[in-house]
Amino acid sequence: MEYHLGLPGTKPVKPIQQVLAENQYASRFYEQIVRMICDFEKELDPDHEVGARLVSFGQAVQFHIQGLSYQNPSLITFYGYLESGAKVELIQHVSQISFLLMSLPKQEQNEPARRIGFQLKEKNS
Repeated sequence: MEYHLGLPGTKPVKPIQQVLAENQYASRFYEQIVRMICDFEKELDPDHEVGARLVSFGQAVQFHIQGLSYQNPSLITFYGYLESGAKVELIQHVSQISFLLMSLPKQEQNEPARRIGFQLKEKNS
């Protein structure tokens, strides 16, 4: 819902509650995570790619991140592969997101290291 002031040259105004709620949308978290991944990847050497480590219930899961998506209002999904090659998909509520970006040796030794931040940034544009 937007309010129109009816004055020439003014833009519609959203209620403050709506603005605050939209700032908590998964799409905003997605944008921030993509920026963090891009910044992290700038520091990686050619033999490493971005990975993540998640710790939950005393267990640690480490995987190569291949993709990221969101579903508003509150879900973020990480896609990737374990070292064994098994496919993983982590779906989390934005209030529970806690992960460690890490440098992992590239999975395909004969291929260039995967850089996903740039691809995610383009997809989001």
